[in-house]
Amino acid sequence: MFHNIKLEQGETAYGQIYSYIKEMIENGMLPGGSKLPSTREMATIMKVSRNTIIKVYEMLEDSFLVYTEKGKGTFVSKVDINKNKEWHINWSEKINEFGKKAEALDIMKHEQLYKRGMISFRSIAPDESLFDVEELKRAFLNRVALEGEKILNYGYARGYKYLIEYLMKYMEEKGVNTKNKEILITNGFTEGFDIVLSSLTSKGDKILCENPTHNTAIKLMRLYGLDIIGLDINENGIDLDSLDKKLNDDIKLAYIIPSYHNPTGMVMPFEGREKLYNKLKEHKVPIVEDGFNEELQYLGTHIAPLAAISGEENSVIYIGSLSKILFPGMRIGWIFADKELIDIFESVKRSKNIHTSFLDQAILYEYMNSGSFEKYVKKVRNIYKEKYELAKSLSEAYIPNEYVLGNGGLHIFVKLKDVDARVLLDRCLKRGVIFTPGDIFYTDGGGKNTLRIGFSRNSLEEIKEGIKIIGEEAYLIRGR
Repeated sequence: MFHNIKLEQGETAYGQIYSYIKEMIENGMLPGGSKLPSTREMATIMKVSRNTIIKVYEMLEDSFLVYTEKGKGTFVSKVDINKNKEWHINWSEKINEFGKKAEALDIMKHEQLYKRGMISFRSIAPDESLFDVEELKRAFLNRVALEGEKILNYGYARGYKYLIEYLMKYMEEKGVNTKNKEILITNGFTEGFDIVLSSLTSKGDKILCENPTHNTAIKLMRLYGLDIIGLDINENGIDLDSLDKKLNDDIKLAYIIPSYHNPTGMVMPFEGREKLYNKLKEHKVPIVEDGFNEELQYLGTHIAPLAAISGEENSVIYIGSLSKILFPGMRIGWIFADKELIDIFESVKRSKNIHTSFLDQAILYEYMNSGSFEKYVKKVRNIYKEKYELAKSLSEAYIPNEYVLGNGGLHIFVKLKDVDARVLLDRCLKRGVIFTPGDIFYTDGGGKNTLRIGFSRNSLEEIKEGIKIIGEEAYLIRGR
């Protein structure tokens, strides 16, 4: 640190060196008790005469900033450090509307928190105990051996070439026509949807979505100041009569989750998807399709996504992610869309965060390309299927309900009969059970009597015990 001083012409060398060392001591850069170099060493470092340094040390000692111990050297004294205590900014006054709104919409801060020992039905993340860690390690070692140092450097905003090629084939396997379409790799669904909204919408634009719908999507739509038009849901998905009443040519986009809809867990049948697509096509409303958990289709055969129904048309922006079934910590998703649109999205992404981790993309590619992903999905489908069937049957039997929705996936949705979900949650918390109240998923303040039960990370015993407690407390509330 003593090499940093640059002596100026016109001022004495000892005066400049004294001021420099004095400032370092007073600012805590040289802590009390630390030893200074000998006068000979310091003279060499500073490229001045030894006599100059002797004078500097004497001045520092006269100012009680250093002290000398005979035969040991010169040491820094313990002094009051200048901590700059006077200037205090009230940051709450400087936060803009975006920041305030983001904080207000942050359910991780404002909802009831999980405590150790609780039975938690809040999460719909995958059960990490099912992750094939050994295969992932193997994928990491194989890819690093092949790519070497390159994989640790900056990558491309568009994404890792081999993963993009793999995902294009993956989309083709879903029945999607990839002509004139391309892929952009993102940091999960959230960044993908954010890129779409920031590129295509302006404040005040109308956007259609299911009501209820994914809470993170609601948060982003509100942060962008969009006019959210919620479409009612029935047992077949979107109520098409509701769509007819609300659909018009002023709608900028439609955001749809056709498979394992969050929060209801429902899978829209193919006929419903076709009707929905044609109605939106009639009014020229582009579709943002959330490909949520499609891989967990264990009731019946695969149902083609809206992106497949669109054929060679370029009306669907498909946002894919494996975060809810595989390695969410990697935060990898993708946008599949018209190639000209992807070109714009690429520039928007580059302006936000340069690129998604190339190391993570490479490892995921190696893991999926090795066949490990297919084996993993087959295994977890059966495990989650058993949990789903248990959770749904118990909820129907023990919880007073108007209906229990869900066709599989990682969660179910309950509409309570004459019970406020928030009141129920407060009572369940006292008995060590937590769930997600359904009102956070509604676009219009509704859903006071609904709740989501996520069962992916629970044992069968926890599912039994937790749902029975929810049911007991619900009936106690009704009996008042």
